[in-house]
Amino acid sequence: MEKQIKIVKDEFNPESTELLAKSIIQVSEASKSLLGSGLNQRALIVLLLDMIGAGKITKSQIKLVLDNLPRLRAWYIK
Repeated sequence: MEKQIKIVKDEFNPESTELLAKSIIQVSEASKSLLGSGLNQRALIVLLLDMIGAGKITKSQIKLVLDNLPRLRAWYIK
């Protein structure tokens, strides 16, 4: 199992580019695994709406985020 990364914001000792890149890759890969699990996207949206509260965020906003999380690596890692 790979070591979990914890990023601490500090203006005097900022995060390294490599650390940020690795974190983006981990989020992208985790979202692919989540979307490839037994739950479909609709079920994930319902669960997230229940956790967050329906008045604070819309289904379309959640869908937009879920659709784009797997693409983070392609967009930000060169």
